[in-house]
Amino acid sequence: MTDRGILVRGGYVLTSSTPEMIEDGAVRIVGDLIDEVGTWTDLSARHPDDEVQGDRHSIITPGFVNTHGHFSEGLFTGIAEDFTLWEWIEAVINPTAPHHDHEMAYVGTLLAGIQMLRTGITVASDMYVCDPADKPVTPGIVRALDELGMRGVVTFGAADRRGVAVSAILEEHAALREACEASRLSRFRVGIALMGAQSEELFEHSVRLSAAHGSHIHLHEVREEVTAVRAATGRSPIEQCARLGLFDGPTIAAHCVWLDESDRDLLAEHGVGVAHNPVSNMILASGVCPVPALRRLGVAVGIGVDGPASNDSQNMLEAIKMAVLLQRVDRLQATALSARDAMAMATIEGARALRLDGELGSIEPGKQADLVVFDGSSPALANVHDPFQKVVYCAGPREVSDVWVAGSRSVANGEVTNVDLVDVVEGSRPLARKLARRAQLGQHSLLAPS
Repeated sequence: MTDRGILVRGGYVLTSSTPEMIEDGAVRIVGDLIDEVGTWTDLSARHPDDEVQGDRHSIITPGFVNTHGHFSEGLFTGIAEDFTLWEWIEAVINPTAPHHDHEMAYVGTLLAGIQMLRTGITVASDMYVCDPADKPVTPGIVRALDELGMRGVVTFGAADRRGVAVSAILEEHAALREACEASRLSRFRVGIALMGAQSEELFEHSVRLSAAHGSHIHLHEVREEVTAVRAATGRSPIEQCARLGLFDGPTIAAHCVWLDESDRDLLAEHGVGVAHNPVSNMILASGVCPVPALRRLGVAVGIGVDGPASNDSQNMLEAIKMAVLLQRVDRLQATALSARDAMAMATIEGARALRLDGELGSIEPGKQADLVVFDGSSPALANVHDPFQKVVYCAGPREVSDVWVAGSRSVANGEVTNVDLVDVVEGSRPLARKLARRAQLGQHSLLAPS
């Protein structure tokens, strides 16, 4: 006798596997795993006692994999729109970095995480950029993700060029790693804010830690970064990372906009995953990641929403759509990237970029039961001619009905299930004011009115 399961029904099940689509299909969940995938007729006949969710008009996809973001920006969104990245770091990130604490990390993650869940994100690869405080800051991320019911691949975005002691940075890494080891849903990686933001001593520590835990780093986001590292070392940041051994461990590299042919080949050779962040790259005028060229080389390219202040929205569906449109307007070709490409990047390819594709990223028996159910009764999804194009071009947060993580609903009928939305919003306001006051954001020369 098998355990009683849950049948999640959909008019279309988009598997990110083979077959890529099942019409009038269903996904059977038992515990935290996908037990079976098939037609509704078959599964409902063989499991008549199962609980049923979804309906014949729903669209079901794997949970979305957000390959890059910054929960550290959760409390200061909607400012500094006039700056390119280098100016934006000086105006926003450097002033706020010394003033984060555990409670800010916790509440900022809740605030951003709610928005992520409501757009179908089930796992967030995050880099929390701050300076260490008297007490560990980053375990607040794990605490929040556990409460939300969302997976995390989380890092402390370490930098010591602002004068932070290397020993304090290593202690923050250790505190975050310990929190992840006690979590059911989060795992630890080593964060490197930027190659140029770390001293040689700290980067050597980062490389050693990454061999065991993997790393998450910004690479080739803007021309200035590439120029500075090349001037100092004679190599591009990617060449330097390869030479110093960072890529010997699993690496996810965010942005990868300013690449030459040698850089692209090195990413492919070392199996480095790339996190493409189309919305923030447009907001910060950083440029366009050569997504089609990377994918032709076999590089796994996922999609990231980036941080709440560098994107200002934590809407994965927006990022998926923009990933397609940005390539098309850059290449002036309607075939530069397709809806099916984008769906793969948001699911199985993002999982592969994070080395998680054996566990999640597609709807297959034995994988984690991470699913998104889109409401087919919504006007936006009323008439489905191509379900891939419907999800990528037409769906928004209102169309996300249910989000399953490890077999449990973290979103039901469009609302998060595990935290009180009003409490989170109200609790964020005094913390946001305190952080802005401590960082003197309104008084910064780049932000002050002229």
